Amino acid sequence: MGTVGILGWLLPLLLQAVPQAAGAQPCSPKYFGRDAMVCVCNATYCDTLDPVVLPAPGTYVKYESSKAGKRLERSEGSFQHSLLHTPGIEYNLIRLPMACSDFSTHPYSYDDVPHDFELKHFKLAEEDVKMKIPLLHRASAMSRRPLSLYASPWTSPAWLKSNEDVRGKGTLKGQAGDKYHKTWANYFIKFLDEYAKHNVTFWAVTVQNEPHTVLFTPPQFPTITFTAAQQRDFIVHDLGPALTRSPHRTRLIILDDQRIHLLHWAKAVLGNATAARYVAGVGVHWYLDSVIPASCSLEATHRLFPDHFLLYTEACSGFLTMRFSVSLGCWERGDRYSHSILTVLNHFVAGWTDWNLALDTEGGPNWVKNYVDSPIIVDSSKDIFYKQPMFYHLGHFSKFIPEGSRRVGLHSSRRCLFCQLEHVAVLRPDGALVLVVLNRFGWDVPFGIRDPAIGFIETVAPANSIQTYLWHQQ
Repeated sequence: MGTVGILGWLLPLLLQAVPQAAGAQPCSPKYFGRDAMVCVCNATYCDTLDPVVLPAPGTYVKYESSKAGKRLERSEGSFQHSLLHTPGIEYNLIRLPMACSDFSTHPYSYDDVPHDFELKHFKLAEEDVKMKIPLLHRASAMSRRPLSLYASPWTSPAWLKSNEDVRGKGTLKGQAGDKYHKTWANYFIKFLDEYAKHNVTFWAVTVQNEPHTVLFTPPQFPTITFTAAQQRDFIVHDLGPALTRSPHRTRLIILDDQRIHLLHWAKAVLGNATAARYVAGVGVHWYLDSVIPASCSLEATHRLFPDHFLLYTEACSGFLTMRFSVSLGCWERGDRYSHSILTVLNHFVAGWTDWNLALDTEGGPNWVKNYVDSPIIVDSSKDIFYKQPMFYHLGHFSKFIPEGSRRVGLHSSRRCLFCQLEHVAVLRPDGALVLVVLNRFGWDVPFGIRDPAIGFIETVAPANSIQTYLWHQQ
Protein backbone atom coordinates (compact mmCIF):
# COMPACT_ATOMS: atom_id res chain seq x y z
CA MET A 1 0.00 0.00 0.00
CA GLY A 2 2.85 2.41 0.70
CA THR A 3 4.25 2.04 -2.77
CA VAL A 4 1.05 3.29 -4.32
CA GLY A 5 1.08 6.57 -2.46
CA ILE A 6 -1.77 9.00 -2.19
CA LEU A 7 -5.26 7.65 -2.62
CA GLY A 8 -4.25 4.96 -5.09
CA TRP A 9 -4.95 1.70 -3.34
CA LEU A 10 -7.56 3.07 -0.98
CA LEU A 11 -10.02 4.36 -3.52
CA PRO A 12 -11.79 1.02 -3.83
CA LEU A 13 -12.37 1.24 -0.09
CA LEU A 14 -13.66 4.77 -0.34
CA LEU A 15 -16.03 3.70 -3.02
CA GLN A 16 -16.97 0.72 -0.82
CA ALA A 17 -15.68 -2.60 -2.10
CA VAL A 18 -17.97 -4.40 0.36
CA PRO A 19 -21.48 -5.79 -0.11
CA GLN A 20 -24.02 -2.99 -0.02
CA ALA A 21 -27.43 -2.99 1.61
CA ALA A 22 -30.15 -0.74 0.28
CA GLY A 23 -29.93 2.74 1.74
CA ALA A 24 -27.23 4.38 3.84
CA GLN A 25 -25.60 2.24 6.51
CA PRO A 26 -24.60 3.73 9.89
CA CYS A 27 -21.15 3.93 11.41
CA SER A 28 -20.01 0.98 13.52
CA PRO A 29 -18.27 2.96 16.30
CA LYS A 30 -15.23 1.99 18.35
CA TYR A 31 -13.78 4.25 21.05
CA PHE A 32 -10.11 4.75 21.88
CA GLY A 33 -10.86 7.09 24.79
CA ARG A 34 -13.91 9.13 25.75
CA ASP A 35 -14.01 11.36 22.65
CA ALA A 36 -11.73 9.38 20.31
CA MET A 37 -14.03 7.44 17.99
CA VAL A 38 -13.46 5.68 14.68
CA CYS A 39 -15.88 3.84 12.41
CA VAL A 40 -14.89 0.21 11.94
CA CYS A 41 -15.09 -1.49 8.53
CA ASN A 42 -14.32 -5.03 7.40
CA ALA A 43 -14.93 -7.25 4.38
CA THR A 44 -18.67 -7.52 4.99
CA TYR A 45 -19.72 -4.17 6.48
CA CYS A 46 -18.87 -0.50 6.19
CA ASP A 47 -20.89 2.64 6.75
CA THR A 48 -22.12 4.32 3.57
CA LEU A 49 -23.89 7.44 2.34
CA ASP A 50 -26.85 7.72 0.00
CA PRO A 51 -26.26 9.59 -3.27
CA VAL A 52 -26.55 13.36 -2.99
CA VAL A 53 -30.05 14.31 -4.13
CA LEU A 54 -30.93 17.98 -4.32
CA PRO A 55 -33.79 18.89 -1.99
CA ALA A 56 -37.06 20.39 -3.21
CA PRO A 57 -37.24 24.18 -3.62
CA GLY A 58 -37.66 25.89 -0.28
CA THR A 59 -36.02 23.04 1.65
CA TYR A 60 -32.45 22.08 2.55
CA VAL A 61 -30.50 19.03 3.67
CA LYS A 62 -27.82 19.14 6.35
CA TYR A 63 -24.97 16.70 6.98
CA GLU A 64 -23.28 16.88 10.37
CA SER A 65 -20.24 15.29 12.02
CA SER A 66 -19.17 16.03 15.57
CA LYS A 67 -16.73 15.12 18.30
CA ALA A 68 -19.75 13.81 20.20
CA GLY A 69 -20.11 10.96 17.71
CA LYS A 70 -22.08 12.04 14.63
CA ARG A 71 -20.58 11.07 11.26
CA LEU A 72 -22.14 12.76 8.22
CA GLU A 73 -25.59 12.39 9.79
CA ARG A 74 -28.30 13.61 7.43
CA SER A 75 -31.30 15.75 8.35
CA GLU A 76 -33.78 17.92 6.44
CA GLY A 77 -35.49 21.25 6.99
CA SER A 78 -37.36 24.09 5.35
CA PHE A 79 -36.49 27.72 4.78
CA GLN A 80 -38.64 30.16 6.75
CA HIS A 81 -39.83 32.73 4.19
CA SER A 82 -39.65 36.27 5.43
CA LEU A 83 -39.62 39.08 3.07
CA LEU A 84 -17.21 10.74 -5.17
CA HIS A 85 -19.49 5.89 -6.69
CA THR A 86 -22.02 7.40 -4.50
CA PRO A 87 -21.81 5.32 -1.31
CA GLY A 88 -18.35 6.81 -0.60
CA ILE A 89 -17.17 10.41 -0.18
CA GLU A 90 -16.44 10.80 -3.91
CA TYR A 91 -12.79 11.75 -4.02
CA ASN A 92 -11.77 12.40 -7.62
CA LEU A 93 -8.33 14.04 -7.35
CA ILE A 94 -5.47 11.54 -7.02
CA ARG A 95 -1.74 12.16 -6.65
CA LEU A 96 0.59 9.34 -7.63
CA PRO A 97 4.36 9.12 -7.07
CA MET A 98 6.54 8.62 -10.15
CA ALA A 99 8.53 5.58 -8.96
CA CYS A 100 9.38 5.56 -5.25
CA SER A 101 8.49 7.95 -2.46
CA ASP A 102 9.28 7.67 1.24
CA PHE A 103 6.04 5.68 1.60
CA SER A 104 7.39 2.96 -0.65
CA THR A 105 8.77 -0.22 0.85
CA HIS A 106 12.16 0.38 -0.81
CA PRO A 107 13.96 3.01 -2.93
CA TYR A 108 13.95 2.57 -6.70
CA SER A 109 13.62 4.34 -10.05
CA TYR A 110 12.31 3.22 -13.44
CA ASP A 111 15.77 3.05 -15.02
CA ASP A 112 18.66 2.01 -12.81
CA VAL A 113 21.04 1.20 -15.69
CA PRO A 114 23.86 3.79 -15.50
CA HIS A 115 24.28 6.24 -18.38
CA ASP A 116 21.15 5.08 -20.23
CA PHE A 117 20.57 8.55 -21.67
CA GLU A 118 18.21 7.16 -24.33
CA LEU A 119 16.17 5.45 -21.56
CA LYS A 120 16.20 2.13 -23.44
CA HIS A 121 15.91 0.28 -20.12
CA PHE A 122 13.03 2.38 -18.75
CA LYS A 123 10.43 0.06 -17.23
CA LEU A 124 7.53 0.49 -14.83
CA ALA A 125 8.00 -1.24 -11.50
CA GLU A 126 6.04 -4.21 -10.21
CA GLU A 127 4.31 -1.78 -7.85
CA ASP A 128 2.88 0.06 -10.86
CA VAL A 129 1.80 -2.95 -12.90
CA LYS A 130 0.41 -5.11 -10.10
CA MET A 131 -0.91 -2.50 -7.68
CA LYS A 132 -1.28 1.08 -8.85
CA ILE A 133 -2.67 0.50 -12.33
CA PRO A 134 -5.21 -2.24 -11.44
CA LEU A 135 -6.46 -0.20 -8.50
CA LEU A 136 -6.79 2.92 -10.61
CA HIS A 137 -8.86 0.93 -13.10
CA ARG A 138 -11.11 -0.34 -10.30
CA ALA A 139 -11.47 3.12 -8.84
CA SER A 140 -12.32 4.65 -12.20
CA ALA A 141 -14.95 1.99 -12.85
CA MET A 142 -16.58 2.62 -9.47
CA SER A 143 -16.43 6.41 -9.49
CA ARG A 144 -19.39 8.49 -10.63
CA ARG A 145 -17.04 11.39 -11.37
CA PRO A 146 -14.07 11.25 -13.75
CA LEU A 147 -10.80 10.88 -11.86
CA SER A 148 -8.15 13.58 -12.23
CA LEU A 149 -4.73 12.01 -11.79
CA TYR A 150 -1.51 13.89 -11.28
CA ALA A 151 1.97 12.52 -10.70
CA SER A 152 4.94 13.78 -8.70
CA PRO A 153 8.56 12.60 -8.88
CA TRP A 154 10.62 12.21 -5.71
CA THR A 155 13.89 11.20 -7.33
CA SER A 156 15.54 10.55 -10.66
CA PRO A 157 17.75 7.53 -11.32
CA ALA A 158 20.93 7.71 -9.25
CA TRP A 159 23.17 8.27 -12.27
CA LEU A 160 21.42 11.56 -13.06
CA LYS A 161 21.95 12.96 -9.54
CA SER A 162 24.95 14.76 -8.12
CA ASN A 163 25.15 12.38 -5.14
CA GLU A 164 24.84 9.27 -7.37
CA ASP A 165 22.04 7.85 -5.19
CA VAL A 166 18.23 7.83 -5.39
CA ARG A 167 18.38 8.37 -1.62
CA GLY A 168 19.45 11.64 -0.10
CA LYS A 169 19.56 15.22 -1.25
CA GLY A 170 21.20 15.82 -4.59
CA THR A 171 20.73 18.05 -7.59
CA LEU A 172 20.54 17.01 -11.22
CA LYS A 173 23.99 16.86 -12.73
CA GLY A 174 24.96 19.58 -15.15
CA GLN A 175 22.71 22.46 -16.04
CA ALA A 176 19.46 23.12 -17.90
CA GLY A 177 19.60 22.18 -21.55
CA ASP A 178 22.28 19.52 -21.21
CA LYS A 179 21.96 15.73 -21.62
CA TYR A 180 21.20 15.14 -17.93
CA HIS A 181 18.30 17.55 -17.88
CA LYS A 182 16.94 16.44 -21.25
CA THR A 183 17.07 12.82 -20.14
CA TRP A 184 15.19 13.68 -16.96
CA ALA A 185 12.55 15.54 -18.99
CA ASN A 186 12.20 12.55 -21.33
CA TYR A 187 11.80 10.31 -18.25
CA PHE A 188 8.52 12.17 -17.57
CA ILE A 189 7.35 11.43 -21.13
CA LYS A 190 8.32 7.77 -20.82
CA PHE A 191 6.30 7.55 -17.61
CA LEU A 192 3.24 9.04 -19.33
CA ASP A 193 3.77 6.78 -22.37
CA GLU A 194 3.93 3.60 -20.29
CA TYR A 195 0.86 4.44 -18.23
CA ALA A 196 -1.02 5.32 -21.43
CA LYS A 197 -0.34 1.80 -22.68
CA HIS A 198 -2.41 0.66 -19.69
CA ASN A 199 -5.21 3.15 -20.49
CA VAL A 200 -4.26 5.49 -17.65
CA THR A 201 -3.85 9.18 -18.49
CA PHE A 202 -2.66 12.00 -16.28
CA TRP A 203 -4.27 15.41 -15.97
CA ALA A 204 -1.01 16.92 -14.66
CA VAL A 205 2.51 16.32 -13.36
CA THR A 206 4.42 18.36 -10.82
CA VAL A 207 8.02 19.21 -11.63
CA GLN A 208 9.36 17.89 -8.31
CA ASN A 209 8.08 16.95 -4.87
CA GLU A 210 9.44 19.38 -2.25
CA PRO A 211 12.39 20.70 -4.26
CA HIS A 212 13.37 23.23 -1.59
CA THR A 213 12.41 21.77 1.80
CA VAL A 214 15.91 20.65 2.67
CA LEU A 215 15.76 21.30 6.43
CA PHE A 216 12.68 19.27 7.31
CA THR A 217 13.19 15.96 5.51
CA PRO A 218 15.11 12.90 6.78
CA PRO A 219 18.67 12.65 5.42
CA GLN A 220 17.89 9.55 3.35
CA PHE A 221 14.66 10.96 1.92
CA PRO A 222 14.52 10.53 -1.89
CA THR A 223 14.57 13.95 -3.51
CA ILE A 224 16.09 16.26 -6.11
CA THR A 225 16.75 19.78 -4.91
CA PHE A 226 16.04 22.79 -7.13
CA THR A 227 16.15 26.51 -6.62
CA ALA A 228 13.31 28.45 -8.19
CA ALA A 229 15.67 29.67 -10.91
CA GLN A 230 16.87 26.14 -11.64
CA GLN A 231 13.30 24.89 -11.90
CA ARG A 232 12.44 27.78 -14.22
CA ASP A 233 15.37 26.98 -16.51
CA PHE A 234 14.58 23.25 -16.53
CA ILE A 235 11.02 24.06 -17.60
CA VAL A 236 12.09 26.53 -20.28
CA HIS A 237 14.82 24.42 -21.87
CA ASP A 238 13.76 20.84 -21.18
CA LEU A 239 10.51 19.79 -19.53
CA GLY A 240 8.19 22.36 -21.11
CA PRO A 241 9.26 21.61 -24.70
CA ALA A 242 9.26 17.85 -24.05
CA LEU A 243 5.65 17.91 -22.83
CA THR A 244 4.61 20.15 -25.70
CA ARG A 245 6.15 17.80 -28.28
CA SER A 246 4.59 14.73 -26.67
CA PRO A 247 1.11 13.40 -27.55
CA HIS A 248 0.00 13.95 -23.95
CA ARG A 249 -2.19 16.85 -22.90
CA THR A 250 -0.72 16.77 -19.42
CA ARG A 251 -0.53 20.02 -17.48
CA LEU A 252 2.49 21.18 -15.52
CA ILE A 253 2.48 22.20 -11.84
CA ILE A 254 5.43 23.97 -10.22
CA LEU A 255 6.69 24.18 -6.62
CA ASP A 256 4.85 21.26 -4.89
CA ASP A 257 6.34 22.54 -1.62
CA GLN A 258 5.57 24.75 1.39
CA ARG A 259 3.79 28.06 0.96
CA ILE A 260 6.64 29.94 2.65
CA HIS A 261 8.31 29.60 -0.78
CA LEU A 262 5.18 30.33 -2.80
CA LEU A 263 5.43 34.01 -3.68
CA HIS A 264 9.15 33.94 -4.43
CA TRP A 265 8.80 30.74 -6.47
CA ALA A 266 5.88 32.07 -8.48
CA LYS A 267 7.68 35.32 -9.24
CA ALA A 268 10.84 33.49 -10.33
CA VAL A 269 9.08 30.95 -12.56
CA LEU A 270 5.85 32.57 -13.69
CA GLY A 271 7.56 35.93 -13.99
CA ASN A 272 9.36 34.43 -16.97
CA ALA A 273 7.01 34.62 -19.94
CA THR A 274 8.36 31.46 -21.59
CA ALA A 275 8.11 29.36 -18.43
CA ALA A 276 4.67 30.75 -17.66
CA ARG A 277 3.32 29.50 -21.00
CA TYR A 278 4.25 25.94 -20.07
CA VAL A 279 2.84 26.08 -16.51
CA ALA A 280 -0.80 25.58 -15.52
CA GLY A 281 -0.62 26.00 -11.76
CA VAL A 282 1.27 25.96 -8.49
CA GLY A 283 1.27 23.14 -5.94
CA VAL A 284 1.41 23.86 -2.20
CA HIS A 285 2.07 21.69 0.89
CA TRP A 286 0.50 22.54 4.23
CA TYR A 287 3.25 21.70 6.74
CA LEU A 288 4.53 25.22 7.42
CA ASP A 289 1.28 27.12 6.87
CA SER A 290 1.41 28.63 10.37
CA VAL A 291 4.61 30.47 9.45
CA ILE A 292 3.00 32.76 6.86
CA PRO A 293 -0.62 34.00 6.57
CA ALA A 294 -2.70 32.90 3.60
CA SER A 295 -3.25 36.51 2.56
CA CYS A 296 0.50 37.11 2.21
CA SER A 297 1.12 33.95 0.23
CA LEU A 298 -1.91 32.42 -1.49
CA GLU A 299 -3.88 35.60 -2.10
CA ALA A 300 -0.80 37.61 -3.01
CA THR A 301 0.25 35.00 -5.56
CA HIS A 302 -3.26 34.82 -7.05
CA ARG A 303 -3.36 38.60 -7.45
CA LEU A 304 -0.09 38.52 -9.39
CA PHE A 305 -0.83 35.41 -11.48
CA PRO A 306 -4.62 34.97 -11.66
CA ASP A 307 -4.44 32.73 -14.74
CA HIS A 308 -2.51 30.01 -12.90
CA PHE A 309 -4.39 27.86 -10.40
CA LEU A 310 -3.31 27.13 -6.83
CA LEU A 311 -3.65 23.53 -5.63
CA TYR A 312 -2.89 21.98 -2.25
CA THR A 313 -0.93 18.87 -3.22
CA GLU A 314 -0.01 17.35 0.16
CA ALA A 315 -1.14 17.35 3.80
CA CYS A 316 -1.09 14.91 6.69
CA SER A 317 -1.18 14.82 10.49
CA GLY A 318 1.21 13.13 12.88
CA PHE A 319 4.38 14.12 11.00
CA LEU A 320 7.67 14.75 12.84
CA THR A 321 6.27 13.43 16.12
CA MET A 322 8.15 11.17 18.54
CA ARG A 323 4.86 9.74 19.85
CA PHE A 324 1.43 9.00 18.40
CA SER A 325 2.09 9.25 14.68
CA VAL A 326 -1.25 7.45 14.49
CA SER A 327 -3.89 8.70 16.92
CA LEU A 328 -7.03 6.63 16.45
CA GLY A 329 -10.23 8.63 16.72
CA CYS A 330 -8.56 12.02 17.21
CA TRP A 331 -11.20 14.64 16.40
CA GLU A 332 -8.72 17.54 16.53
CA ARG A 333 -6.75 16.15 13.59
CA GLY A 334 -9.92 16.20 11.51
CA ASP A 335 -10.53 19.76 12.73
CA ARG A 336 -7.15 20.79 11.39
CA TYR A 337 -7.98 19.32 7.98
CA SER A 338 -11.23 21.28 7.74
CA HIS A 339 -9.63 24.46 9.06
CA SER A 340 -6.97 24.21 6.35
CA ILE A 341 -9.46 23.46 3.57
CA LEU A 342 -11.78 26.30 4.58
CA THR A 343 -8.88 28.73 4.85
CA VAL A 344 -7.35 27.93 1.48
CA LEU A 345 -10.67 27.72 -0.40
CA ASN A 346 -11.32 31.26 0.81
CA HIS A 347 -7.93 32.31 -0.57
CA PHE A 348 -8.24 31.18 -4.19
CA VAL A 349 -7.11 27.55 -3.89
CA ALA A 350 -8.85 25.18 -6.32
CA GLY A 351 -8.41 21.84 -4.56
CA TRP A 352 -6.85 19.97 -1.63
CA THR A 353 -5.14 16.57 -1.61
CA ASP A 354 -4.38 14.34 1.35
CA TRP A 355 -1.01 12.57 1.39
CA ASN A 356 -1.70 8.97 2.40
CA LEU A 357 -5.37 8.23 2.65
CA ALA A 358 -4.63 4.76 4.07
CA LEU A 359 -1.75 3.51 6.22
CA ASP A 360 -1.12 0.69 8.66
CA THR A 361 -1.41 0.98 12.44
CA GLU A 362 2.20 2.19 12.72
CA GLY A 363 1.69 4.94 10.15
CA GLY A 364 3.53 3.22 7.33
CA PRO A 365 5.00 1.36 5.59
CA ASN A 366 7.74 3.92 5.10
CA TRP A 367 11.29 2.89 4.33
CA VAL A 368 12.78 6.01 6.00
CA LYS A 369 10.46 5.55 9.04
CA ASN A 370 8.67 8.84 8.36
CA TYR A 371 5.48 7.53 9.98
CA VAL A 372 2.36 9.72 9.95
CA ASP A 373 -1.41 9.52 10.46
CA SER A 374 -4.08 9.11 7.79
CA PRO A 375 -7.88 9.18 7.43
CA ILE A 376 -7.95 5.39 7.03
CA ILE A 377 -5.92 3.08 9.26
CA VAL A 378 -5.72 -0.57 8.24
CA ASP A 379 -5.27 -3.35 10.80
CA SER A 380 -4.44 -6.26 8.52
CA SER A 381 -4.03 -8.65 11.44
CA LYS A 382 -7.77 -8.29 12.15
CA ASP A 383 -8.88 -7.76 8.52
CA ILE A 384 -10.49 -4.43 9.40
CA PHE A 385 -9.90 -0.75 8.75
CA TYR A 386 -10.77 2.31 10.79
CA LYS A 387 -12.32 5.45 9.26
CA GLN A 388 -10.94 8.29 11.32
CA PRO A 389 -12.54 11.71 11.95
CA MET A 390 -10.23 13.06 9.22
CA PHE A 391 -12.08 10.87 6.70
CA TYR A 392 -15.44 12.42 7.58
CA HIS A 393 -14.07 15.98 7.64
CA LEU A 394 -12.84 15.42 4.09
CA GLY A 395 -16.23 14.03 3.12
CA HIS A 396 -17.98 17.25 4.14
CA PHE A 397 -16.21 18.83 1.16
CA SER A 398 -15.52 16.09 -1.39
CA LYS A 399 -19.03 14.60 -1.30
CA PHE A 400 -20.84 17.88 -1.90
CA ILE A 401 -18.47 20.18 -3.82
CA PRO A 402 -17.87 18.67 -7.28
CA GLU A 403 -15.34 19.82 -9.83
CA GLY A 404 -16.47 23.01 -11.52
CA SER A 405 -17.97 24.58 -8.39
CA ARG A 406 -17.30 28.26 -7.71
CA ARG A 407 -16.85 30.02 -4.40
CA VAL A 408 -19.46 32.73 -3.83
CA GLY A 409 -19.67 35.75 -1.56
CA LEU A 410 -20.83 35.27 2.02
CA HIS A 411 -21.51 38.17 4.37
CA SER A 412 -21.70 37.87 8.15
CA SER A 413 -23.71 40.17 10.39
CA ARG A 414 -21.47 42.09 12.76
CA ARG A 415 -23.61 41.12 15.71
CA CYS A 416 -24.22 37.46 14.90
CA LEU A 417 -22.33 34.58 16.49
CA PHE A 418 -21.79 33.17 12.99
CA CYS A 419 -18.69 35.36 12.88
CA GLN A 420 -17.09 32.93 15.36
CA LEU A 421 -17.47 30.07 12.89
CA GLU A 422 -15.31 29.13 9.91
CA HIS A 423 -17.20 28.72 6.66
CA VAL A 424 -17.22 28.70 2.88
CA ALA A 425 -20.07 28.92 0.36
CA VAL A 426 -19.91 27.53 -3.17
CA LEU A 427 -22.19 27.32 -6.18
CA ARG A 428 -22.25 23.87 -7.78
CA PRO A 429 -22.44 23.38 -11.56
CA ASP A 430 -25.99 22.08 -11.14
CA GLY A 431 -27.05 25.37 -9.55
CA ALA A 432 -27.21 24.12 -5.96
CA LEU A 433 -25.61 26.07 -3.15
CA VAL A 434 -23.36 24.45 -0.54
CA LEU A 435 -22.38 25.97 2.80
CA VAL A 436 -19.78 24.25 5.00
CA VAL A 437 -19.61 25.45 8.61
CA LEU A 438 -16.91 24.46 11.13
CA ASN A 439 -17.27 25.07 14.88
CA ARG A 440 -13.96 24.44 16.64
CA PHE A 441 -15.25 25.79 19.95
CA GLY A 442 -16.31 23.68 22.90
CA TRP A 443 -19.78 25.26 22.97
CA ASP A 444 -22.81 25.43 20.69
CA VAL A 445 -23.08 28.46 18.40
CA PRO A 446 -26.55 29.46 17.18
CA PHE A 447 -26.69 31.22 13.80
CA GLY A 448 -28.92 31.89 10.83
CA ILE A 449 -28.55 31.47 7.08
CA ARG A 450 -30.34 33.91 4.80
CA ASP A 451 -30.57 33.37 1.06
CA PRO A 452 -32.50 36.29 -0.49
CA ALA A 453 -33.82 33.98 -3.21
CA ILE A 454 -35.23 31.39 -0.79
CA GLY A 455 -35.56 32.56 2.78
CA PHE A 456 -34.04 32.03 6.21
CA ILE A 457 -32.78 29.07 8.27
CA GLU A 458 -32.40 29.35 12.05
CA THR A 459 -29.95 26.68 13.19
CA VAL A 460 -27.10 25.75 15.56
CA ALA A 461 -23.53 24.60 15.05
CA PRO A 462 -22.94 22.14 17.93
CA ALA A 463 -19.70 22.20 19.89
CA ASN A 464 -16.76 20.70 17.96
CA SER A 465 -18.70 19.97 14.81
CA ILE A 466 -18.70 20.41 11.04
CA GLN A 467 -21.85 20.81 8.98
CA THR A 468 -22.61 20.86 5.26
CA TYR A 469 -25.83 22.53 4.08
CA LEU A 470 -27.19 21.95 0.58
CA TRP A 471 -30.11 23.66 -1.13
CA HIS A 472 -31.32 24.71 -4.56
CA GLN A 473 -32.47 28.17 -5.57
CA GLN A 474 -34.73 26.99 -8.41
